[in-house]
Parts: sequence; structure tokens; C-alpha cells
Amino acid sequence: MPTPTDSSTGVSVTVRYFAAARAAAGTDSEAVSVPRGAGVGALAEDLAGRSERLAAVLRRCSYLRDGVAVRDHEAPLQPGETVDILPPFAGG
Repeated sequence: MPTPTDSSTGVSVTVRYFAAARAAAGTDSEAVSVPRGAGVGALAEDLAGRSERLAAVLRRCSYLRDGVAVRDHEAPLQPGETVDILPPFAGG
């Protein structure tokens, strides 16, 4: 589990990738530090800057914060939160 970072630099959150997002990111999960006050939108923007493949997947994804669907992408992330990145799934 990530630990909070210094308040002047930001907060640490766990990012978990699923399906196509996992393939594009090349990992199941990772700890990511975001600037204090950053929301899921800023996190996704930062992650998208890593590769075009990941950026393409992230544009289609839904996000969960500690298991709750994200509606406000600008709400500040809190230290220790988990953000799940969920691409659209087919089937049932």
C-alpha cells in the first residue's frame, strides 16, 4: 500500500490496470505520485503521456476511486487511495 508523500510534493496513490489498460501499461498495478490537489483527470493525463498506446486506451476507460465510480474527474485524490482503470468490456 502506498504511503502519503510530503505535502509539498503530492500524494501517493495505487493505480490498478485491467484488461487492455493492463496490456498497454505493461503492469497490473503501480504506486504513482500525483501533485497535491490533482484529480483522476490529471492522473490520467500524466499516465497518457507515457505512451500513445496507453493514451488511446485511457480515452475509453472508466475509473473507480476506492471502488466508487468517478463522476468528478477534478476532485482531489487523497493519499493511499486506489484508482482502478477499467476499459470497456464486451460480453456478459
